[in-house]
Amino acid sequence: MSVLLFSLRAVCVFVWIILGLVSVVCIFPIASLSVRAAMNHRWSQALMWLCGVRLRIVGEPVLAGAALWVANHVSWIDIFALNSVRSTSFIAKSDIRRWPLIGWLVAGAGTVFIERGQRQAVRLVGEQMKARFERGDVVGLFPEGTTSPGFDVMPFHSSLFDAALRAHVDIQPVALRFLHRGRRSDYVAFVGKQNLMQNLWCLLGTTQVVVEAEFLPAMPAGLCQQMGRSKVSSHAHHAIRDAVKFS
Repeated sequence: MSVLLFSLRAVCVFVWIILGLVSVVCIFPIASLSVRAAMNHRWSQALMWLCGVRLRIVGEPVLAGAALWVANHVSWIDIFALNSVRSTSFIAKSDIRRWPLIGWLVAGAGTVFIERGQRQAVRLVGEQMKARFERGDVVGLFPEGTTSPGFDVMPFHSSLFDAALRAHVDIQPVALRFLHRGRRSDYVAFVGKQNLMQNLWCLLGTTQVVVEAEFLPAMPAGLCQQMGRSKVSSHAHHAIRDAVKFS
């Protein structure tokens, strides 16, 4: 852990997030969807660089047209890693909205928040997912519902797969693997009782953090409709789990 490295990166990340907030408030309201997507994509790439995180892409991500990316969840950095591949609309738990700076930023960038415990939550989120699919967006979903250390994949909640099936879009499983100094590691995983500042202390004060994003074969929309929500969720879970545990 380097205090000097943490301090330098923390200042740069803070300034970059402030600039991002200014863009969301001042530019996004008047920018076209394509401009906003490009800004989100480039901004996320720069944030990854400032945090000292290198992204390694494996496989062939769906880069055009509407799709659902289904991924395991290890850290808040997952959102920006996938945004660095393609501008993505994410489904996230409402707690993230209340995070200082980062929460405000992802909210302004179009993240869809789901309120746990509300009866209508899944239906309302499904409607917002449908709107994003209709305009050709890729939507990112973390169906575990929480983060894990990254060595295994917890059971999936399948309810939000319905929106993709109804919209007739392809579903692509994505396996996220975190490495630290050349080895698989949970060093920067955002888990347990750790708060955001504690996680930032770990991330910004170290070096050689790599996120491997393996884009597994996409499941065609027609096949997904034939299989149904539960089987699609199960297939995605097994594919991601195998890639996380055995790669």
